[in-house]
Amino acid sequence: MDNQLDTFFAAMADPTRRAVIERLAQGPASVTDLHDPSAMALPSFLKHVNRLESAGLIRSEKTGRTRILNIEAAPLAQAEDWLGRQRRLWEGKLDRLQALAEAMERRKL
Repeated sequence: MDNQLDTFFAAMADPTRRAVIERLAQGPASVTDLHDPSAMALPSFLKHVNRLESAGLIRSEKTGRTRILNIEAAPLAQAEDWLGRQRRLWEGKLDRLQALAEAMERRKL
């Protein structure tokens, strides 16, 4: 699981790759449609696509000359699960810290 999370966060560390994932969350798209808004050369963009595919975040299907990309939900769900656990852990710690600060403040009065 840790290796999968490492791969996920490394792939998502780049704004171009995050933009691809955000767009694919709306539905499948061709490489051309995803590349059009970017200012980079197609070979550079394809490196980002390949990184996402290697990380298991997207899959591609070739129809003729068109390559259609789809999002893979499982890695996103695993990351969301991990982030949720971290959020609950830290919210609990912050709640206890706030309670301690409030108790100390009441003692001063």
